[in-house]
Amino acid sequence: MNPVTILGLVAATLTTLAFLPQAVKTIKTKHTKDLSLGMYCVLTIGIFLWLLYGILIGDIPIILANGITLLFCLTILSLIIRYK
Repeated sequence: MNPVTILGLVAATLTTLAFLPQAVKTIKTKHTKDLSLGMYCVLTIGIFLWLLYGILIGDIPIILANGITLLFCLTILSLIIRYK
């Protein structure tokens, strides 16, 4: 694996893991009052588009990071809609 791919995988791992604490907290507490529905809608669409981009260019770090992050964001977004 070349250094650029490793850099991409490390960056992808860190940015993806950044969403995990919010997803876990939201699932546990069911508290979404302070989360922005608009922000999560736009963010989820953006992540979906990044995933499509990664698929189209065949970039594994982009595909993995955005695929997993999309799951976290969809979870949070669905809970915001459910509990608001």
